[in-house]
Amino acid sequence: MQEINQIMLQSSEAFKKYRKLSGKQKAPFLRAIAEEIEALGMDLVQTAMQEANLPEARLVGERGRTTTQLRMFADMLEEGSWVDARIDTAKPDRQPLPKMDLRKMLIPTGPVVVFGASNFPFAFSTAGGDTASALASGCPVVVKGHPGHAKTSAMVAGAIERAAERTGMPAGTFAHVDGGDGFEVGKALVMHPQTKAVAFTGSFGGGKALFDMANQRPEPIPVFSEMGSINPVVLMPEKMSQDAENVALTYAGSITVGVGQFCTNPGLIIGIEGTDLEKFLDVLSDEIEKIAPGTMLNAGIYKNYDAKRTIALAQNGVVTESVSKISKTAETQGIPTVASVSGDIFLANPTLHQEVFGPYSLIVKCKDLAQLTEVLGHLEGQLTATLMATENDLKANEEIVDTLRNMSGRLNFNNVPTGVEVCYGLQHGGPFPSTTDGRFTSVGPDAIKRFVRPATYQSFPEDLLPDELKTSNPLNIWRIVDGEFRK
Repeated sequence: MQEINQIMLQSSEAFKKYRKLSGKQKAPFLRAIAEEIEALGMDLVQTAMQEANLPEARLVGERGRTTTQLRMFADMLEEGSWVDARIDTAKPDRQPLPKMDLRKMLIPTGPVVVFGASNFPFAFSTAGGDTASALASGCPVVVKGHPGHAKTSAMVAGAIERAAERTGMPAGTFAHVDGGDGFEVGKALVMHPQTKAVAFTGSFGGGKALFDMANQRPEPIPVFSEMGSINPVVLMPEKMSQDAENVALTYAGSITVGVGQFCTNPGLIIGIEGTDLEKFLDVLSDEIEKIAPGTMLNAGIYKNYDAKRTIALAQNGVVTESVSKISKTAETQGIPTVASVSGDIFLANPTLHQEVFGPYSLIVKCKDLAQLTEVLGHLEGQLTATLMATENDLKANEEIVDTLRNMSGRLNFNNVPTGVEVCYGLQHGGPFPSTTDGRFTSVGPDAIKRFVRPATYQSFPEDLLPDELKTSNPLNIWRIVDGEFRK
């Protein structure tokens, strides 16, 4: 692993220079990355289509999301208030003890290792949100490209390297490792003493393994793993009595969009048994039968889906309600599937609580609201939770709303969990095991907070303080000064 050692040492050296660059110096770098990605044109999109079995429109949109995200971080750096500057001025005459001058801000932690995701070859991979936020924070990045789209990853890595050269970034600010499927490469990156944080998007097994490795180091480091979830959807009584058919039509699309290969896919739908739930299930089943199987990202993901789907459908008491009636045209196509089970059996069988990554959803038929509440109490942490409800439903069932709020990072009302907006208001991260640290988001500008730490300057001379903390506020940023927001 001599190559890994050399890369990490170079990254550490780059950190000494890169961390000192101002936001206005780093912002052109991020914009240049976006420009270089766009300059690759349709060659990049077509390469990703061939490697990841994703349609052109999806990839064009994802590329746009990726470049928009880079420019969003650039704008944030130029504005500058993201450092969360806090200033408490000295009070030497305070009794009984004088008060020292204390000034705090966020500073970068050091080289970050990013593991590319399989299901988003642009937005969660080489130049995705993890890389963009780490570079914005002032941390060099080392990306381990995903083997499922190795050529795509290499093309994007080249774009980042050209952008770094164009804008005069220190050598080693970015590096790309083509580690293939090698576990040893990932382990070497995580365990290297110069690695100060890790970002990962993928399976629970992969993310938890990296987390455990990082905690076995002599110097433990944070691992921000986004590991997926089943994203429960709760069908409330009044809503179902009014709109069961439309809800079913909406969720047929959400379950199967992108062949179900989103971490926010609605894999669990919970309702109260009765005529309204049966109407919902009838319409949903009819729609699922009409949706063609889709080619999954790669053979490994297909095999995992096929195996977990088979296990889930074989569980005692599980009824296969609907599968696509359209024949597969390729071996690695995932078959859209909806199954159902009683609340009693679901509570007794933890296997049914696990994610089946693909176009699959399980309907849990509860006896009443009390059992529905009990089912929710047995679920683990989730990226999202959804309430299909009227306002009366919400007011009459505060415990259910609170339970969903406490278990999830994003709580939806009369919407679908699929689709993630890149913005300040979005939380993409939830309690374990959906992520290893639910305090942070991996999407949007706040993702930068994963790779920084607070640091205080005490009694420093004005001219030796960072610009963000100087009394004169040369950057004109928002700060908390003596307990008040000020510019």
